[in-house]
Amino acid sequence: MKYIFSLLLLLLFQVAFATPYNDLILSQISKMPKGGGYSTQKIAFYGISNSIYTASGQLSVIPKAAQPSFCSSATYLVFLKTLASLQKAGIIDLSKKELERLKYNEEDDGHGFWGRWNANGPGVAKLFRDLNIGENFEDYGKAQAGDFMKIFWNDSIGKNEHGHLVIYLGRRWKAGKEYIKFWSSNQPNGYGVKEVPRDTVSWAIFSRFANHKNVKKVSRMRGSDSFLIDMLSKDYTRDEVRKKCKISH
Repeated sequence: MKYIFSLLLLLLFQVAFATPYNDLILSQISKMPKGGGYSTQKIAFYGISNSIYTASGQLSVIPKAAQPSFCSSATYLVFLKTLASLQKAGIIDLSKKELERLKYNEEDDGHGFWGRWNANGPGVAKLFRDLNIGENFEDYGKAQAGDFMKIFWNDSIGKNEHGHLVIYLGRRWKAGKEYIKFWSSNQPNGYGVKEVPRDTVSWAIFSRFANHKNVKKVSRMRGSDSFLIDMLSKDYTRDEVRKKCKISH
């Protein structure tokens, strides 16, 4: 009861003052399981399907069922858990159609909500832009713990990229080198926190969830996004991505 009351106060404050939901996102991370292994094989996708329920119109997520996991699935479940908390507190009302669009429906990259979230390149940033549920930027100085973060390990965006989708936790200096701290499903252990030297990150896009009301636009979202679908077969430039996703410098 004490937790529910505290959560309600936090949500009411955020709604009243139009603040982003970073603290709520961080609270969802604290309740996620640890480890469980990393995999992108069928067993991981089967786990996502078994972890999301919409019984009686209430979104609920059981992340323990989604193990092993991978970066897109881990961050996706945290986002859904955040929405579930908003729904439970009466902050957001999600219709049957909206819930159906949000849950995992085995969509290919670029199709539906999950397929956009899981796409190569700026999948989450494009979703945030199209639904207008938050802002996208690339300035580390602006980043806050609880922001979603797409890391690009190499200079490619799309077909030839090497990337990682995480939730940013902060920066620190160690032995004269700057490190980036984040939470995700990381190889090989799965759910957990990791640090990497900043100079190993070629580029990063931050996406901050701040407008819960526009989540309802998911019911009017087009079935597919050709820009994200094309990420499977071609590479894009940073400027092209910035323009499509309205990413501020």
